[in-house]
Amino acid sequence: MSTPVWLNGRLLDATDAHIAPNDRGFLLSDGLFETIRVANGQAPHLARHLARLEEGCTILRLPTPDPTLLTQAVSDLLHATGLSDGSLRLTVTRGTGPRGLVPPVTPQPTVLIQATASALAVPAPVRLGLGRYRRDGGSPLARVKSLACLPSIMSRMEAVAAGLDDALLLGMTGAVAEASAANILFLREGRLQTPPIHDGALPGTSRARLLEGGFCTEGRLLPQDLKTVTGVWLVNALSLTAVSDIDNYELPLHPERDRRLREFLFSV
Repeated sequence: MSTPVWLNGRLLDATDAHIAPNDRGFLLSDGLFETIRVANGQAPHLARHLARLEEGCTILRLPTPDPTLLTQAVSDLLHATGLSDGSLRLTVTRGTGPRGLVPPVTPQPTVLIQATASALAVPAPVRLGLGRYRRDGGSPLARVKSLACLPSIMSRMEAVAAGLDDALLLGMTGAVAEASAANILFLREGRLQTPPIHDGALPGTSRARLLEGGFCTEGRLLPQDLKTVTGVWLVNALSLTAVSDIDNYELPLHPERDRRLREFLFSV
């Protein structure tokens, strides 16, 4: 038996879960998703993810799934899978529709939650390079975790082909926005900063927690200023990863600061 999933109100074996061929998420990337950390059998920051999901649904004019229903669905799926540590992927599409771009007047969203186990491990430092795709921080869509991930996919593929681990994406402003699947933190003049939303950064949940906790502030980072930073990390809901070099510019590692950030982010 394969791992259970939650699909449209039901717990199903993954082999019995089917998405319609005319689902707009499959055909048009018309939807969004959340990646949610699971620790000790709980999703400690689920409320933040559901709040961002609601904001994204509002931007996309997509009916927002009932958060009470989703909270129960997460609980049911964690119980059914016995997942202790890992992640959940919550995907919401506009559901099925006729051919073409115009959605149905009253969409019936498809909602899928999948569970994945993963070991608790500190990622090895990574090497980055500047990518050629840009994020438009002036667009409302830059605030949405859209299913349309091709710029990130291509950025990661091209970085790996160049012998790197990941790429940094610039915003339309010309400043650094984020990596392909993570926000960026950078240490400059002893202060930890992260790019602002208007430079193209996704409003990540871990990014928000670090800002609220006073661990960092917002700050613009232009490509020509990369050699002024003395430390860089990538952060998302699941991990904190130190960066060892960017475009062959070696960066020092900071084990003690790394430890403090990791403790704040992942101790609960």
